Amino acid sequence: MRTIPTLFKESVDLFHSNTFLLEDKGQGYYETTYAETATQVNILACALLDLGVEKGDRLAILSEGRNQWIISELAILSCGAVNVPLSVKLTELEVMFRLKHAGVKYIFASGIHAPKIRAVMDQLPEAIKMIVFDEVENPLPFEMNYSALYESGKEVHHTLQDSLDKRISEVQENDYANICYTSGTTADPKGIILSHLNYYANVYQSYTLMDIPPTYRTLILLPLDHSFAHTAGFYAFMRKGAGVGFIKLGKTSNELLRNITYSIQAIKPDLLMSVPALAKTFKKSIVNGVNEKGKLTSWLLWSGLKVAYAYNKEGYNKGTGISLLLKPLVWMYDKLVFSKIRNFFGGNLKFFIGGGALLDIALQRFYYALGIPMMQGYGLSEASPVISSNALHKHKLGSSGVLVTPMELKIVDNDRKELPVGEKGEIAIRGENVMVGYWKNQQATNEVISDGWLYTGDLGYMDKEGFLFVLGRFKSLLISNDGEKYSPEGIEETLVQHASLIQDIMLYNDQKPYTVALVYPNFDALKSMVSKRGVTPNSIRGVDIALQLLKEEIDPYLAGGRHESLFSDRWLPVALGVLPEGFSQENGFMNSTMKMVRGKITTHYRDLIAYLYTPEGKPVHNEKNKTIMRARL
Repeated sequence: MRTIPTLFKESVDLFHSNTFLLEDKGQGYYETTYAETATQVNILACALLDLGVEKGDRLAILSEGRNQWIISELAILSCGAVNVPLSVKLTELEVMFRLKHAGVKYIFASGIHAPKIRAVMDQLPEAIKMIVFDEVENPLPFEMNYSALYESGKEVHHTLQDSLDKRISEVQENDYANICYTSGTTADPKGIILSHLNYYANVYQSYTLMDIPPTYRTLILLPLDHSFAHTAGFYAFMRKGAGVGFIKLGKTSNELLRNITYSIQAIKPDLLMSVPALAKTFKKSIVNGVNEKGKLTSWLLWSGLKVAYAYNKEGYNKGTGISLLLKPLVWMYDKLVFSKIRNFFGGNLKFFIGGGALLDIALQRFYYALGIPMMQGYGLSEASPVISSNALHKHKLGSSGVLVTPMELKIVDNDRKELPVGEKGEIAIRGENVMVGYWKNQQATNEVISDGWLYTGDLGYMDKEGFLFVLGRFKSLLISNDGEKYSPEGIEETLVQHASLIQDIMLYNDQKPYTVALVYPNFDALKSMVSKRGVTPNSIRGVDIALQLLKEEIDPYLAGGRHESLFSDRWLPVALGVLPEGFSQENGFMNSTMKMVRGKITTHYRDLIAYLYTPEGKPVHNEKNKTIMRARL
């Protein structure tokens, strides 16, 4: 039977003495074997049966990554129940909506995030109970400590083991395993139903592109509610008998983030899952660390990168032609600087797998040069989530790789008619990894699934070599007044990466005569640049200079600029609207996978967008921009 409990049992039988979980609660990392994990899962599952958990019941988990997260999900699924994994970035109201919508009976929560449940418990159905991972001295009536529940499981384990075995045998491959909520506002998130078969199939599909020896270890950097971490980080490693580690636990979310570097160096991962936001953070840390070592080390890095970029090309064609002559230099720079940088990641890292959003090709080239390539992939939660990926044996930088197998993919036009190879259109896929549908939302399900095909809403094309190129979301496309469409992600990513004065940017054009941009500047950098000119930053002249400097960040990409060949002028912003705050998860302008929530940003700033299409708002020195710039400089 192709179910998660079966997947786990197969792993325990084959790799019982291998290390499965690695966790540090403050006394250093300790290891838990597959056999030990199986015992803990059985005990907790018996405790849940004793509580009255029935097949099909929904239970939720709201926690940072830790052993208890894995053990709890495996126990939930062993009972034939459904896990509803929740993002730790959700607000109290967003958590409440999901718990109500999914009909959750029990929720596991860590000590950091339990207060969110307590804050809304009086608005939740009385039947909901919370199980707290971290010890609570005086639990409230609706709470119980995980440790107490686990102890109760020990007491009933022997009497309920037969019942548990029977329950496991009754789990069918088409039974629901997870309801994963999309990142949306309180009114519109959709619950993606993923079956046991969806996950099981996608794990084995992933193996067609990714080899995981039982000796491998990974560190889960992404939240486990993130489907990419769930499938590629948790289940795929589990089936191969490999090790899964978590960031050292902290008392706060910020402390957890500060522990990332320590955890990487302690676990020494062979493979890491990443998203663009993490890749950028790592690059910044690497560059800052090198610069601190002095001018010579910094020169070695940038000289080495230049040589490696020329040698590597797009990856699949590295070292071909005259670039082969650079091989000795690449080897030299690797010995002098790149190998030392790899120690930042523990020294064993072979490669990253990048998902979550489009990864700037400049970032891909950077990590490729360091000898730890970031293999960009593509997927979405509705596909469990892996659809394609670059692999060590077959890759092309700038692409999203080749398809996992078995799976079908086609590119279609607006009428869902298949297009020839090389033409751009909507990506559609069909396979056993396609979700069951959206929870309690048949209309939304029917909009994206037809005859087994999942219409992703993403724009892309296939090249002749079988590589998939993903260009962006259909819903985020810029649409000119003559109906031409363009995906803005490439421009936005380039400007954020290479324009030092732009921190966040969102392009907008909905059948208008020109494109506009909402920009959150790097105010500190602007202030410094204006001050260096001997001008008070928030003076009338200082504000004018700052706005002109901001506009000049776009100029190199326009006709006549040094990067004019990258983008067509018609899609570059003509008008800029300066924002008072950046895009973050706290204000809801970024989701849990660090993607812009375009609809929310557009709605929030609809008056500013309209203003940018007026004669008064079109110039960068408009009154609204001056007001915000004056307040922030």
